[in-house]
Formats: sequence, structure tokens, C-alpha cells
Amino acid sequence: MYAIIDIETTGGQPAQDRITEIAIFIHDGNQVVDQYNTLINPERPIPFFITQLTGITDDMVQEAPKFHEVAKDIVQFTEGKVFVAHNVRFDYSFIKKEFADLGFNYQRKTLCTVRLSRSLMPGLPSYSLGKLCKSVDIELKMRHRAIGDAEATAKLFDKLIKINEVAIVNSGDALTEKSKKFINNEMRTSLLPPAINRAQIDALPDAPGVYYFYDEHGEVIYVGKSINIRKRVTQHFNIDVKSRKSIEFKNRITDISYELMGNELVALLFESDEIKRLKPFYNRQQRRSVFSSGIYTYYDQNGYKRLTFQKVSPDNPPIIALTNHFKSKDFLYHKVAKFNLCQKLCDLYKTKGACFDYQVHQCKGACVNQEPPEEYNARVDQAIDSFTYEHDSFVIIGKGREAGERTIVCVDNGRYIGFGFVDETFSASNMADFRSAVKSYNDNKDIQQIIRGYLRTKHRDKVIVFD
Repeated sequence: MYAIIDIETTGGQPAQDRITEIAIFIHDGNQVVDQYNTLINPERPIPFFITQLTGITDDMVQEAPKFHEVAKDIVQFTEGKVFVAHNVRFDYSFIKKEFADLGFNYQRKTLCTVRLSRSLMPGLPSYSLGKLCKSVDIELKMRHRAIGDAEATAKLFDKLIKINEVAIVNSGDALTEKSKKFINNEMRTSLLPPAINRAQIDALPDAPGVYYFYDEHGEVIYVGKSINIRKRVTQHFNIDVKSRKSIEFKNRITDISYELMGNELVALLFESDEIKRLKPFYNRQQRRSVFSSGIYTYYDQNGYKRLTFQKVSPDNPPIIALTNHFKSKDFLYHKVAKFNLCQKLCDLYKTKGACFDYQVHQCKGACVNQEPPEEYNARVDQAIDSFTYEHDSFVIIGKGREAGERTIVCVDNGRYIGFGFVDETFSASNMADFRSAVKSYNDNKDIQQIIRGYLRTKHRDKVIVFD
């Protein structure tokens, strides 16, 4: 038995939005045998754009039952049945969240008619419910109302069942067993993107590396890393959706590839570089690839160690590179506040006299030579230590992609040089030898944070320090 479900909501995020309408059509595998639908009072205003889309207004739901008042009906109608929906993860996530708020763990086997449609009717221009119904001559009444969309999904499901049965009969196999096997397989994979099959997931390695999601045009839309690629990719598809955008992301994935990296650090470094190189649409963090501003240090005529920001020069590498001067100023403001530095001596307050902080008794007077340089400089060194490496030049040697291989990560004079793969018999006596064994990659703030953060963990890699 199948419970074919559609809901309308106050928005696209299960964590914060609520259900305004639900419709359930019970299908016994041959035909619809029962149905249920009701408006639901979401106990909050319905946004205007949602009303424009669905036609459901605040007045319509004012006297409607609240979710807890219909929860028992939903449990009874769906108990012992497969939860079927178009983009099933969206509807299922909302209903699970509503029940979770009531302290009830709602669990059902799921089946997605988007995946079923792609499997049984390949090559259609679109698999959105509206366009799909138009392609297969299903009348869709009351679009964007739960009763209308659920009824259309039920008709679509009925058509898909019959297409599958015809294919089985034509193959000469036993109808009942082959049909059950097909449906059971689709249920097991209902959480996967519609264009991804189980074999693609099973082919992924249980090893550290970087993975790529592609769209139908072969464009990389997401880059990720993990110490276990297959497990992490599976997690992407098993978690409840947070928004319609996450449904869109999932539905756009048509292929997956990967690169083995051997260990977590190299996977992190390569992922960061690949995100900057490819700029995938769904990677929001680390996409910036231009670091034009940098933090520099120098001593003034009075012996004070000063921090400043300026345009990055290849001939004069900064202590740390940032995307622009605005980021550099924000960075320095943070260090001034945390380490009680002088705004004037960090080029954040232009004046011939005392800085503003001195006037409000927050600066110890380095700007007017009242604080000894050695005391002020000690705090500057603490600030610099907070965003630089413990050692200027070092090599991190870690596990490789296979037995007998090692990875090398090089940092020379405070700058990340790159990483490489070498045989475990590789021998080096100086930094030049190690540098010759790695491929060059760009250094930037993100990379420095990755390496500093990794070195603070309880890793088992070998670190060789060069004076």
C-alpha cells in the first residue's frame, strides 16, 4: 500500500516553516482506494508571496485544525504504507519535523516519483510535476494546492506502475516478483538524487579524498572532501532537507567523481584549491581566489613594531594575505581589540597625536611614546603568533594513497609551497629537496588556517622543522 502525499507550507525551510495543507491518496498498487485532505493552521502568518503561489490565505486557515489536531489522522492514514511524493525528501522532511516538535519520531519507507519517472520515462525535458504531467497528458488541477498536486502525483504513480508492469511482461519475467523487486530497489534509493543510481554510490571508495558533483552539462556544482568519500556522499543524500534550495541542489546532481588524497590534511588543502579554481555554484565558503591585500610589519623610528596593511607584492610576501583592504582593516581591528594594540600604530587611526583609544583609556600610550616599546612589541608578537605558524619552515609527512606512499606538505619561510606524493623510500636532507618533490599551490589565508588548525589536532603525521 502506498500513501501519496503533497503538502503546502509557509516557506521552504522545514526548520522554521510550517505546513498549511496536506493531501493523502491511498493507492493499493492498482488504484486509489481512499483519500484525505485538510487545511492546517500554521499558527503564524502566511507570507504574501506564498499566498500568491498557493492561494491559501490567513483567513482560510484561521479556523482550520492545528497540526497536532490532525497528527493522529496522518499517522493512521500512512501507517504500514510507503510514503510517496514528488521530491519525497521535501514533504517527508516537513512532516517529520512537525511530528518531532510533538515529541514523536515519524518514520516511513519512502518512494520518490521524480526518480521513478526518470527511471521509467527517461529523456523528458523536465521532471518538475507541472511539466511532467503536461508531457504525459495528466490533467493537473489546482496547481500548488495539496489536493491538486497529490491527485496528479497519484495519477502519475498509477501510470508509472503500469509502465513498469508492461516492461516486465514484455521481458517475459514473472510480473509480481519483478515488480516488487523494482519498487523495493527504488525505495532503497529514494533518497538519492534522481539521476544517481546505487551502483555509482557503491563504486565510491572508503578512503580520504576530494569528490565532485556534476550537473547535466558536465559542470562541477560542488566540491567536498572527506576521510571516507563514500560515507560522506551518502550522508549528503540521507539528511533531511533544510530548504527548497537543497532539493534543487540534489536534483541537479547527475554524476560524481573523486580524487584520492591519502589523508585528511591533503584532502583539505586540495579541496580549498579546487573550490577557488572551479568556483562551484553550491560552494559558498572558500570561493574567493584573489588575495590582493596583506598584513605587513615594520619597526618605526621609535622602536615600535607596527602592523599595517597594503597591496600584496610578489617581491614582498605578507605575513598573511586577505581578499581586499576592507578585510585587512577588519582583521587588524580584531587584533587591536584582542591584544590591546594601538590603532594608530596599526594604521587604523590617522593622527599626529594620540589615538582615539588612548583618549578613552583603552590604549596604553604607545602612540605618544608613553608605553615602553618592548612591552608593546611583546603584544604585537602575540598577535602575530595568533595567525602565523609556530615555525617558519617545516614539512608535514603523512599517509599516502596506497601502501608504500607518503604525502609531503611544505611550508617555507612562513609560506605554503604545496604538496606532493612520494615513495616511502624518498630521502631528503634539506628544504630544497622537499620543495622539489611537491607541486606548487597558491598560499592564502584559508590555506594557512587549514594547516594551523590541523597542526593543533592530535594528528599522527611526522613534522620536520628547519631552522
